[in-house]
Amino acid sequence: MTSALATPVDRPARTRRPVVGTSTLTRGSGLALGIAMTWFSLLVLIPLAAIVATTAAGGWEQFWRIVTNDQTLAALRLTVGSALGVTALNVFMGTAIAWVLVRDRFWGKRILDVAIDIPFALPTIVAGLVLLALYGKGSPLGLEWANTEMSVRLALAFVTLPFIVRTVQPVLEELEHDVEEAAASLGAGRMTIFRRIILPSLVPAIAAGAALSFARAISEYGSLVLLSGNLPFKTEVVSVRVLSFIEGGNTAAAAALATVMLIVALVVIVAVDVISRRVARRG
Repeated sequence: MTSALATPVDRPARTRRPVVGTSTLTRGSGLALGIAMTWFSLLVLIPLAAIVATTAAGGWEQFWRIVTNDQTLAALRLTVGSALGVTALNVFMGTAIAWVLVRDRFWGKRILDVAIDIPFALPTIVAGLVLLALYGKGSPLGLEWANTEMSVRLALAFVTLPFIVRTVQPVLEELEHDVEEAAASLGAGRMTIFRRIILPSLVPAIAAGAALSFARAISEYGSLVLLSGNLPFKTEVVSVRVLSFIEGGNTAAAAALATVMLIVALVVIVAVDVISRRVARRG
C-alpha cells in the first residue's frame, strides 16, 4: 500500500498556447511585405505627403483664405452634400438590386447582372455624353436637368451605383438559408429575419461599398463636365475647382483644396467603418 502511494502519478504534458495576434515573418514573406509597402508608398503615401507638404509650405493664413473663399465653399458644399446624398441612396437601391439578383429569378437577370458593371467599364466622359443625351436640352424623357444641381447628383449616382451592388452581392450568395428557415419555423417574420439574421452579415459589405461610393463621388470629374456645365456657385464641383486653380497657375490653392478633400474622405471612411463594426457587433 505504501509503494502504491509513493508511485508518482503521470500528468499530461502541458502544451503552450499560441499567442494570438503574433506572427513571425519568414524571409519570403518579409520580402513580399517590403515590396508591397514600397509599391504602396510610391503610389499613395508619398504623393499624399507631397500634397500635404505643398499645402503646409503656404502657411495657415493662405490655406484658410483659399478654403473660406465663397466660390470654393460653394463647390465644397455641393460636392460633399451630393456625395453623401447619393451614397445614402445607393445603400438602399444597391442593396435592393443585389437582393433581386441573388434571391429572385426572372427573365433578363443575366443581362441586368452584366449591365450593372457598365459604369465601371464606360469612360466617364462617355458616361457624361450619354447622360447629356437623355437629360439635356431636348431630352426624350422630358427631363431637362442639364446645368442644374440635379445633373450633379444624377452623374454621381450613375458612376457609383455598382460599388454597393458588387460588395453586397457576394455576401448574399454565401449566406446559408438553413438559419433563415430555422428562424421562420420558430415563428420569426420576414422583417425580423432580415433585421436580426441577414442584415448583420451584410453591414460590413454595405459599409465597404458606401465608403467606395463616397470616395468615388467626391473625386468624380469626367461625367460632370458635359452635364453640369461647371457653373460657379451653382454646379461647380471640387474637382473642377481644383482644375481651374491648376490652369491658373495657382498650385498652392489646388493643393490646399485637395488636402481638404483628403481629410473629408478620411473622416467619412473611418466613420463608416466604426458604424459598421458597431452594428455588426450588436447583430
